[in-house]
Amino acid sequence: MGTMKMNFNFAIFRRLFFFLLLMILIITVGTIGFVFIEGWSLVDSVYMTIITMSTVGFGEVQELSIAGKIFTSFLIVSCFGIFAYAISTVTHYIVGGEYGDYLKEYRIIKKIHKMENHIIICGFGRVGKQVANDLRLQGQSFIILEKNETVVTNYRKNTDYTFLHGDATNDGVLFNANILNAKAVITCLPKDTDNVYVVLAAREIKTELIIVSRATEVGAVSKLKMAGASNVIMPDSIGGSHMASLITNPSVAVFMDYLKVQGKKGVNIESVNYAELPIEFQNKSIGELDVKRNIGVTIIGFQSPSGEYFINPNLETIIVPDSQLFILGTSEQIQKMNTQLGLKI
Repeated sequence: MGTMKMNFNFAIFRRLFFFLLLMILIITVGTIGFVFIEGWSLVDSVYMTIITMSTVGFGEVQELSIAGKIFTSFLIVSCFGIFAYAISTVTHYIVGGEYGDYLKEYRIIKKIHKMENHIIICGFGRVGKQVANDLRLQGQSFIILEKNETVVTNYRKNTDYTFLHGDATNDGVLFNANILNAKAVITCLPKDTDNVYVVLAAREIKTELIIVSRATEVGAVSKLKMAGASNVIMPDSIGGSHMASLITNPSVAVFMDYLKVQGKKGVNIESVNYAELPIEFQNKSIGELDVKRNIGVTIIGFQSPSGEYFINPNLETIIVPDSQLFILGTSEQIQKMNTQLGLKI
């Protein structure tokens, strides 16, 4: 948080810092000039420089030589230029709305740095928009990193999404997105090279992150996996396969679409791991859980601690540590299950 504030304050006041540096430079040059040209003491030289810069109209400390008068004229002209720059900067900063933009961005960053277990979406193109929409429907907390300022401005006005303007390939932007407290990063950038960099940076910053990356070329999949991506998705490939399935097996394809989240009436597939279950259901069989009869949801899959998947697992299957259940049901049924079983998901 401290680094974020320092960087942000510098972005806001960099022009003011430049103005102050120019003032210090003029005072230094003026003081040295009067010392060497007029032979005055350091105190008199500093005082003469300051009253010259401020144009308060006080008389000279001592009678000026011709060289001293020329040097003083140079100081006056230089100061006029500096003050004109300062006035134009402040005017543009306030009247041009730059102050309001910086203040708004600062408030957004402060809000982001209070978030925990959120998801960072890198890129708000076609894929990023779909990801954000699905996460919103699932009630997930997320922020969006987008470097196109026009896109950020437009969607901030028209949606309630939390946007952070910046390039996701910049490590500082990832820190501003509070990556240290995030639970996942989804990178949807159009260039595979950019996605590889984001995956590398995110994995280095936080090793336990869930990282899902988009890939446009088949050759990029292995590179993204090597970089540290937990999963790699090729949207174009998935879309093409889905289009083909609508021809070869349309009923199945439509049913699979129905399983996607579609608001309150949608059907969900929820994962529940061993640690999320109440103690009384841990190390018990799926049959003893009996969620089909009691709640209406169906256990359609089981993942063993070794990572092996079982479809429609037997009722005798024991729910052991590091295992995971996959449960099918409507949004209402899933919510009922969470409430009745006291699941921490």
